[in-house]
Amino acid sequence: KPGDGVVFDQGHPEAKEEGGRIHTVDRNGDQAVIRFGKGDLKRIRVGDKVWKTSDPELERRLRQSFAADQPQFHRPLDLEIHGEVGSPLILVARDQQGHVVQVQSEIPLVEAHTQPLNEQRLRDQLGRLGNTPFQLGSLISRIQGDVMLPASELNRLRRKAVEQLQTLRAAPKRWTLDPEAKLADLMPASVLIPPADPQLLVLVRDLKQLQAALSAGIQTLYCEFEDPSQYREAVKQVRHAETQISLWVAPPRITKPNEHWILKQVRSSGADGYLVRNPDHLQFFAQDRCIGDFPLNIANPLTADLFKSHYNLERLTASYDLNITQLETLLISCPRDWFEVTIHQHMPLFHMEHCVFCAFLSDGTDYTNCGRPCDTHQVKLRDRVGTEHVLQADAGCRNTLFNGMAQTGAEYVQKLLEIGLRSFRIEFVHEDPEQVVQTIDSYRQLLRGEITGSQLWRTLKLQSRLGVTRGPLDPSP
Repeated sequence: KPGDGVVFDQGHPEAKEEGGRIHTVDRNGDQAVIRFGKGDLKRIRVGDKVWKTSDPELERRLRQSFAADQPQFHRPLDLEIHGEVGSPLILVARDQQGHVVQVQSEIPLVEAHTQPLNEQRLRDQLGRLGNTPFQLGSLISRIQGDVMLPASELNRLRRKAVEQLQTLRAAPKRWTLDPEAKLADLMPASVLIPPADPQLLVLVRDLKQLQAALSAGIQTLYCEFEDPSQYREAVKQVRHAETQISLWVAPPRITKPNEHWILKQVRSSGADGYLVRNPDHLQFFAQDRCIGDFPLNIANPLTADLFKSHYNLERLTASYDLNITQLETLLISCPRDWFEVTIHQHMPLFHMEHCVFCAFLSDGTDYTNCGRPCDTHQVKLRDRVGTEHVLQADAGCRNTLFNGMAQTGAEYVQKLLEIGLRSFRIEFVHEDPEQVVQTIDSYRQLLRGEITGSQLWRTLKLQSRLGVTRGPLDPSP
């Protein structure tokens, strides 16, 4: 209709958008001639999608719902009235949020010879709340005897009570400072844990890496696949290999409101548990076994206690933002078996909505017509020094760029073992099965004390051709 804004989608992200506001619409039967005020429409083709970008009439209606002078939603207001002859009338008003105000008349009640203040008269007078965010809820009259009060005074009491309630509702929530409170009282209790052998937890990103980890004898496995439908096959392979192996699968890091079908697909795999990364995961998998992953950013004891007790997570992954000194402090402040620490991974550099696979390897515009080149192609981005960083897509068509240089905290493993940490995670991205087995074997030697951390990263750099940095655990600036 006239006034609407439209744009013509020519199916290519680099194409210049054509469109504008519609000036007139001339209808003739099933056809219509639409005229625009400006714009070059010669490049528009039959079959192009047309998107409505603006609707002034709809915008006006929406704006009225929140910008109008009149309140659009009224909440119940409960009233209680007290009084007797010779005393002021007292009005107590309560809203649903628990705010309570009390006002009283400036003149005393007098004996009524006709038309006393009964409940109906009070409702008629005090229920005039039209231009306020309230409507009359319950009304309890505790007036003793037949009394009267001028209508003008009842109106003043009603207005005064509403004004005071609105002031209370606009104020921030009240809190008090307990001068006797101590941070130590809020900290989780540190429990003495019996000595246990350190365990190596391995995260893989395809079925070939999964088979390599299984052949290496790993007992706890995490799967983070681009296509969650492959989790069923992963579970099948693990069950066939060894019943004692624990398999956990990870949903995509980001979950949008219309993407719960992905979470349902992840749960339908029948895995032992789930690697949760955001509040949506915490809610959806609340009745399942869960481990908190690094995007939850658990970096202090109070946060760790909240996630462990409130969400009943079996283990927590320490935040990647911690250096070794901060990590030691966190582990010492909590039971050590709460945590696992990632000591080997390709650090995710950034996570984006834009799909590079679709933009450069397809003529499509989204998952409905791109042909899913992410299933058959591998993409790497080369930086100015020649390092090739690995790009991976997820089920929501979002892309994560991983650092092409794997980094390790191997030099700090001995210190973490002395503190009492027993769960160490290593993550793979694009490694082939041989590299997976070699890396697992090297870290096992490290945990057994057969090699040092420096020997490990130097060996992996030579044998696996993995460029290794010191990682986020380095305490130096």
